[in-house]
Amino acid sequence: MPLLLLVSLVWAFSFGLIKGQLAGLDSTAVATLRLALAGLVFLPLFRPARVAWRTGLRLALVGAVQFGLMYLLYQRAYVYLPAYAVVLFTLTTPLYLALLDALAERRLRPRYLLAAALALLGSAAVWFQDTPRGDLLQGCLLIQASNLCFAAGQLAWRRERARLAAAVSDAAVFALPLAGAVATAALGSCVFTDWTAVHPTLAQWAVLAGLGMISSGACFFWWNLGASRVNAGTLAVFNNAKVPLGVACSLLFFGEHADLPRLLVGGALMAAALWVAERPPARPAA
Repeated sequence: MPLLLLVSLVWAFSFGLIKGQLAGLDSTAVATLRLALAGLVFLPLFRPARVAWRTGLRLALVGAVQFGLMYLLYQRAYVYLPAYAVVLFTLTTPLYLALLDALAERRLRPRYLLAAALALLGSAAVWFQDTPRGDLLQGCLLIQASNLCFAAGQLAWRRERARLAAAVSDAAVFALPLAGAVATAALGSCVFTDWTAVHPTLAQWAVLAGLGMISSGACFFWWNLGASRVNAGTLAVFNNAKVPLGVACSLLFFGEHADLPRLLVGGALMAAALWVAERPPARPAA
C-alpha cells in the first residue's frame, strides 16, 4: 500500500506538466519517447535467463496493453480535452478494475465493487464542477479505452507475477512489459507521427526525461509491485487516489485555490472506500 500511495503522489503532479509543458508536441511521439526512456531505466536490470520465452512473451503482451496502448490513447486525449477533464474521465478506472476482477475470478465481490464506487464518488466530489468543453465525446471515449487497458493490465500483471518463481525479482523482468509497451507505441508512431516535425525544446526534453524515467519508469514499476501486494478492492481505490492528492498538492505546495469542503468530502469518501476494501469479510455464523 505505501508504494501505491507514493506513486499516486508523483502522478498527482503529472497532469499539468503534460498539458502545460508538452503542448504542441505530437501525442503519439510523446507516448513513445516516455516509454522508451522508461525502458532504458530497467534495461540494465534485465535478466533474460530467469524467464522462459513463453512467460516473457506474456509479460510483453501485458505491457503492450497496460502501458503501450493505454499511453497512446491517454496522450491522444489531451488533444481534445483540458487537463482537468482528462483527470475527470479517468475516474471510472476503479469500476472497470473491480468488474474485470469479478469476470476473471468468476465471482462478484460486492465489497470491492462498493469500494470502487466510493472511490469514484470521492474523486468526482473533488473534481467535477461543470461539463468539460472541447471535443468531449472523442476525448471521453479515448480515456475510457485507456482506463480499460490500464485496469486489464494491472490484473494481468498480478496473475503473471504470481506464476513467476519467488526468487525472480520484479526488477529483473520489468524490462519485458516495457519492451512490449515501447513496441506498441513505436508501431503507433509509424502510422500517426511525422517525426521530422517533432522538435522538443530543451525544457520539453527535461520534462520528457522526468516523466519518462520517473512517472513512467520507476512509478510503473512501483505501481505494479504494489498492485501484487494488495487485494483488488484496495487496488481499485488507489487508482483514483491521485485525484484528491493532486488537489491537496496544488493547495499546499503551489498556492492554488481549491474548494476545501469538496476536498474534505472527497477525502472522506476515499478513506471510506479504503476501509471497505481492507476490512476482512464477515465470517458466517456458527
